[in-house]
Amino acid sequence: MQRLNNETLGQLATTASLPTYDRDAQSAGIVHLGIGAFHRAHQAWYTEALLNSGASNWQIIGASLRSPTVKNQLAEQDGLYTIVERGPQGERFQVVGAVKDVLVGPESPEALLAVMSDATTKIVSLTVTEKGYCHDPATGNLNVEHPDIVHDLANPNAPKSAIGYIVSALNARRLAGTPTFTVLSCDNLPNNGEVLERVVLQYAEKYDAELAAWIRTNTTFPCTMIDRIVPATTDADRKELEAKLGLRDEGMVLAEPFSQWVIEDKFCSERPAWEDAGALLVSDVHAFEIMKLRLLNGSHSLLAYTGYLAGFDYVSEVMNEPLLAKLCQIFMDREVGQTVQVPVGFDMEEYKVQLRERFSNPGLKHRTWQIAMDGSQKIPQRWLQTLQAQLDGNGDIELLCLALAAWIQYVSGTDEKGEAIDVQDPLAQTLKETCDANADNLDATVAAVLGVKAVFPEAIAQSAAVQGRVAYWLTEIKQGGVLAAIAKAV
Repeated sequence: MQRLNNETLGQLATTASLPTYDRDAQSAGIVHLGIGAFHRAHQAWYTEALLNSGASNWQIIGASLRSPTVKNQLAEQDGLYTIVERGPQGERFQVVGAVKDVLVGPESPEALLAVMSDATTKIVSLTVTEKGYCHDPATGNLNVEHPDIVHDLANPNAPKSAIGYIVSALNARRLAGTPTFTVLSCDNLPNNGEVLERVVLQYAEKYDAELAAWIRTNTTFPCTMIDRIVPATTDADRKELEAKLGLRDEGMVLAEPFSQWVIEDKFCSERPAWEDAGALLVSDVHAFEIMKLRLLNGSHSLLAYTGYLAGFDYVSEVMNEPLLAKLCQIFMDREVGQTVQVPVGFDMEEYKVQLRERFSNPGLKHRTWQIAMDGSQKIPQRWLQTLQAQLDGNGDIELLCLALAAWIQYVSGTDEKGEAIDVQDPLAQTLKETCDANADNLDATVAAVLGVKAVFPEAIAQSAAVQGRVAYWLTEIKQGGVLAAIAKAV
């Protein structure tokens, strides 16, 4: 079967939306670190809309900092790939040409640093997931003992981490007298720009105090809020698309029709007019960000852990279970709804309904196991800030404690049937060993897990109310299963 590429692109004119601009005439103005499926379905999609409307010189050079997978997918396709939007009304196909090239950091760190250091690069953006910031989620500070950080400080011209690449490229621009670039985090963590700025400056201070001062004066780190459900693509998805388009697309991505991007308007360099493509440029992202992290991401994680333990593979299946759907609604209305500040003019009730409809979309095969990945990095933002707010205000914590109990059962590595769980988490071994060491006493299990300082702040870890209710729900889950526990809770 032929592959999608420049030569075969014209064959799709009747089935897919195609780039309307001359890709060869464009230059790249953005380097993106972490060019996974989410970036290609979100930020690249917004950029593609601008290029199609006449904007120029904003193509993207993507970079993988670990695996050559995306490069291998897109190299034979001249950077082209298809976004398959799946909604209740069916599918829509769009071929995106915004990605000009893909580099692989481990293959040639010098090549990636060179393009980041070039004056034509105005923005360096990143989606490297929470763990890619090499920070302590509980404090937000750089983890100076992280192996990649230790390596990068010793080898600044061959870094491994996103932080190392950013600082080395900024240093090269400073020494060459080249203007700085804007550093744009597009990862799902609160105050993402502020977190990124903090770890970059802390790293730079250890590297060169003068460089840190230069970055602090010249470089900006806008905060963003991103929202689009992008399930992992399977080979079955690729075969299905191949049958519909008549071309093989190894780089295809799936997405729901909904997309949202809120960006703090704090750029120190030129930027694309993303607002013309539907993004919202604002002076303060915070209210949107907290609302999304706690309502969408917090609920998503709740459904992932409880749904996985209940035996559901996909989130849409979870939402078809009345108990779990009710759990989601009460969690949104009560535990989370009591803690979020609604932006002026925003319809919160409609937003919650819309979220549950999106979770229920049967076209998106979004795996509970995928959402459950890296929970130790996610739950501080998705659950613990809400939990602390409820503790401070004497609010409801029951479902948050049930969620934590489900997570503890998940990271223990064994499901309700006694079968092993493939836990993908930077702290997987630590968490499993902690659970195993206290397996005969659930109160001790909960106290020990809450005592993992890389995840839990002391105020929550030492809360008798939290310890007691999490232990209660963990006992209920182990004795009767997660659905029976939820039935008691709702």
